Amino acid sequence: MVVTQTSVSLVLLVGALLFVQSFRNPLAERHPDVLAEFFDFERAIRDSLVEERLMAMLSGFFGVLAGLLAAIGVYGVISFLVATRRSEIGVRMALGAGPTTIVRLVLGRTLVALALGVFIGILLALLAARGAASILFGLEATDLPSYAAAIALLVVLALAGAFLPARRAASVDPLEALRYE
Repeated sequence: MVVTQTSVSLVLLVGALLFVQSFRNPLAERHPDVLAEFFDFERAIRDSLVEERLMAMLSGFFGVLAGLLAAIGVYGVISFLVATRRSEIGVRMALGAGPTTIVRLVLGRTLVALALGVFIGILLALLAARGAASILFGLEATDLPSYAAAIALLVVLALAGAFLPARRAASVDPLEALRYE
């Protein structure tokens, strides 16, 4: 005989109904004015948390969307900066800079801008932390692991957004870049 999860659940449900009836019938005979109501406590808790779960899912979705938009924004800005500095990159490559040096240059400038943005962001977050302290459950407004995780995520997103323009800058032909300037 094969026992499936459905058959086990059905047996448990029938057993629970019989158990409830074994209490409800004698109670109704002795005290007809008392209303005995039984319910699944786990389901009641789950149903009461539907709104919070939905808000958490929406917050997560919008957080991922914000991260994606940040990476696309960094990509666009760095692509523009690489395009405007194409002749400088061509001169550097003509003077002997290799592709690794150019990638390091572009990513280094990205990290400098990122460091400034993170510094300003931390200051603003600390100022806003007092207002947010009342809605943070289980966290302090100045929770260092949360700040560290946010900074690490921003660094990864910024480097991911800047890597393609940096690689494109490293593949610039020095003659081509100098000819059109």
